[in-house]
Amino acid sequence: MASRRIEDLHPDLQPLCTAFLRQCHAAGMDPLITCTYRDGAEQDALYAQGRTRPGPRVTNARAGQSAHNFTLGGKPAARAFDVVPLINGKATWDAAHPHWQQMGRIGEQLGLNWYGRPTARFREFPHFELAKGGA
Repeated sequence: MASRRIEDLHPDLQPLCTAFLRQCHAAGMDPLITCTYRDGAEQDALYAQGRTRPGPRVTNARAGQSAHNFTLGGKPAARAFDVVPLINGKATWDAAHPHWQQMGRIGEQLGLNWYGRPTARFREFPHFELAKGGA
């Protein structure tokens, strides 16, 4: 099962994730981290979805290609986290909900790459990642 632990993020991403959550809460949102680190087997299972397994495609990355698979010294150090806003305690995956845009702005102001932005090659609203130049 994929990790939701902030401690499984890259050391440069941990304080940014904490700041992201704090700012979302201050703006009246209730974000839920759904994934920090996931191993290669989990990544390949997600990649198979919509290809060789039922369901919609949710990633274009195979094992080792995702920022969620990054390690340092053999320990989890994901360079990305996924999040979903909770509305009345329930995950809201509807991309039209205004909390997605609010969370996106907060993430971008912190210097994160947000894959829900209109110019993203593969739009993935929950995905926030360290900028390529970081760490």
